[in-house]
Amino acid sequence: MSELPKTFDPAAIEARWYAHWEQCGLFRPERPNATPWTIVNPPPNVTGSLHIGHALDNTLQDILVRHARLQGKDARWVVGTDHAGIATQMVVERQMNAAGQKRTDFTRDAFIEKVWDWKAESGGQITGQLRRLGCSMDWANERFTMDEGFSKAVLKVFVELHRQGLLYRDKRLVNWDPGLGTAISDLEVETREVRGSFWRLRYPLADGSGFIEVATTRPETMLADMAVAVHPDDARYTALIGKQVRLPITGRLIPILADEHADPELGSGAVKITPGHDFNDFEVGRRAGFEARDMLNMLDAKARIVQTADGLIPDAFLGLSTADARKAVVARLKDEGVLIPHVDKDGAEHDAEPRTIQTPFGDRSGVVIEPWLTDQWYVDAKTLAQPAIEAVRSGAVKIVPKSWEKTYFNWMENIQPWCVSRQLWWGHRIPAWFADDGRVFVAETYEAAQAEAGEGVALKQDEDVLDTWFSSALWPFATLGWPENTDPTLGGRYSNDVLISGFDILFFWDARMLMQGIHFMKEVPFKTLYLHGLVRAADGAKMSKSKGNTVDPLGLIDRYGADALRFFMAAMESQGRDIKMDEKRVEGYRNFATKLWNATRFAQANGIGASTTIEPPRAELAVNRWIIAETIETVQALDLALADLRFDGAANTIYQFTWSRFCDWYLELIKPVLQGGAESGEETRAVAGWVLDQILVMLHPFMPFITEELWHALGARSNDLLVARWPMADARAIDPAAREEIDWLVRLVSEIRAARTELNVPPGARLSLHVRDASGETAERLARQGAVLARLARVDAVAGDAPAGGALQIVVDEATFVLPLGDVIDLDAERARLTKAIAAAEKERDALAGRLGNASFVERAKPEAVEKARADHADKMTEAARLHAALGRLG
Repeated sequence: MSELPKTFDPAAIEARWYAHWEQCGLFRPERPNATPWTIVNPPPNVTGSLHIGHALDNTLQDILVRHARLQGKDARWVVGTDHAGIATQMVVERQMNAAGQKRTDFTRDAFIEKVWDWKAESGGQITGQLRRLGCSMDWANERFTMDEGFSKAVLKVFVELHRQGLLYRDKRLVNWDPGLGTAISDLEVETREVRGSFWRLRYPLADGSGFIEVATTRPETMLADMAVAVHPDDARYTALIGKQVRLPITGRLIPILADEHADPELGSGAVKITPGHDFNDFEVGRRAGFEARDMLNMLDAKARIVQTADGLIPDAFLGLSTADARKAVVARLKDEGVLIPHVDKDGAEHDAEPRTIQTPFGDRSGVVIEPWLTDQWYVDAKTLAQPAIEAVRSGAVKIVPKSWEKTYFNWMENIQPWCVSRQLWWGHRIPAWFADDGRVFVAETYEAAQAEAGEGVALKQDEDVLDTWFSSALWPFATLGWPENTDPTLGGRYSNDVLISGFDILFFWDARMLMQGIHFMKEVPFKTLYLHGLVRAADGAKMSKSKGNTVDPLGLIDRYGADALRFFMAAMESQGRDIKMDEKRVEGYRNFATKLWNATRFAQANGIGASTTIEPPRAELAVNRWIIAETIETVQALDLALADLRFDGAANTIYQFTWSRFCDWYLELIKPVLQGGAESGEETRAVAGWVLDQILVMLHPFMPFITEELWHALGARSNDLLVARWPMADARAIDPAAREEIDWLVRLVSEIRAARTELNVPPGARLSLHVRDASGETAERLARQGAVLARLARVDAVAGDAPAGGALQIVVDEATFVLPLGDVIDLDAERARLTKAIAAAEKERDALAGRLGNASFVERAKPEAVEKARADHADKMTEAARLHAALGRLG
């Protein structure tokens, strides 16, 4: 047994224990015959650094994997990083720009080499930070999505899907990021409210008989208009369907067509159709028979105006940005007399009506996203989604919380083709080769493509790379050596027991893993999908760098230790709810760790050491039988909470048992025993050592560092706590009679202590204790526990009735306990104090009730102000009730 320092210092133990665990290979102990248990981490970006969301996500995973390891399972936590195509290329290009270089100064291969150099030098930051958090990952088998083996799996999947007709090349509208120069996913588009305008235009009918009015928030796109749509049932336009209008500025003749997309209730009921630059218009155009190849495109990759295929855009507009083109188009429309002015409420005319516009922005570039018509590679997500939908419907995959199922089904049942090509250099280059005659050959290697094309056919590989989420969708099986399965120790480990992720990547990653995994492995990639919420700022706002309200988890670890941060994350993680960041709570859990540290020091000082058995020791004393029963019930509750993925319930179960039952009560209750007779002292030391061991094991998944330190401090061990055995929840060791007796004692002492505090009884004052209406069982308990009661409650049991006069009265079960107070406090002054305090509390309670009953306050005040008023009202109600009870105790 090594004596612990007086002060708990997390930093002194964390780095030492993590290095020990990893060097000894304890994160993947050899257990060839044990039950497999596997989990994969959402691979963080290689460019990333640990943020508070990572801290939550990885803490929850580590709790489960450490728990499984303690249960004796062959637990493996697959770890690795994602090559993060866009993010990594941005980082490297920024470095190059700072040195006066740009990507296009280099060949593609030379640039890729620079990215690999950056990865070797700086790409391991987040893996080091995950170690600081205590993540017990299988580092010996760490993966990277651009590793040779993983890349081979990516190429095979692409080729197989193409051969099966589930992956194809098509000309469609995409979300185009002009800042990055690439297509991006719908999920990478951030919609913001922007102050904009609403213009109304007159398009002249080609036959000169009049006009048709349209409206738009993007007047510059009229340069590529191809039609005007009206609703087929709109009687105002029945006679115009099939006629043409002559487009202002370009002079292009375009048809008026019928389509249900046009809403007769909105504006004029007529809609301009620009199929090459609007997703809804694209579908209208296709229904009207326009082929995608014939749709007009008026923008280049930088969102500048270019000539359309019909050559009708005037030269003055070419080369303009969309913002400049908008101004120029509005000015020209005004000159041509087709701009309908907006008349405001004061009768003044303006070119347009002010509007708040929902505008798409790239979540990384921050520039406005343009719908752009281009050739891309698509996956038939609708076909792949069907088995994934059925997997959740059938229960083969369980989503927790279940409330997310509706969102999952809605998205999957309405899923669109998945654009998987990106216009980048860093990433998995698309395995497709083009011949000069337009033919495309898809194969895993150039040699295979050339063999398919035939000798002498010149081939050029597609310049694009695959969407990062395409490769990460293969994570559960590509990390295990698929398709070659070269590592026999990984066989049969594909289907994970659980997947934990934030709800924000449900469609980015989780659903796509289901689609790809079921298709290629013919088995679900995980049995349970647990979706946790976001970590928000203390006021409930979403964290963002622009708001300046982000929290650095490494800073919290520096101040309070990794164990405290981990416990905070677990204790606050309630299914279906976001977490509000509260540094005081983190500090509180550091204090919890300190409490356990000091309890272990107390144990050391009193000869309590490591237990020699996982079964509870034999016990005769009621207090020892009580704590054994409490321990077993804690194990049972903890097992149930972890099985149900109730992280908050699990954390609070072990917290309450450790702090309240063990530290506050049991150690106090046994102090006289430890200082007393040899036989009862030996029994108590054995029980206390056993309980403390059980606490360390149960707490280890949540607080791995301090528990490992204390485990070894209590005595020589045959193994580390990391690979110890999870406690047995054997209900046969529960003694109901002992439990009831000590629970009675705890309730009695608690009631006396609380009443003494409420009535301002001096802490050092000893009171006489008289009992009325006590049953025989209560009398026997008083006889057995009298010495402990006297010490903990500072009372002396006295036979006979209590003397006349004011007294404190407490009812516990059938008995009334009377403690005379006449010689200890001024009873009249105390009654007056309580009466005055009751009046003040009730006044505040009623004032708050009045405010909350005012509909104007509830509707108009800030939500946080209303929430605070409700909390304060509840506090004052409780305070008033407590003070009334205290006054009532004064007999």
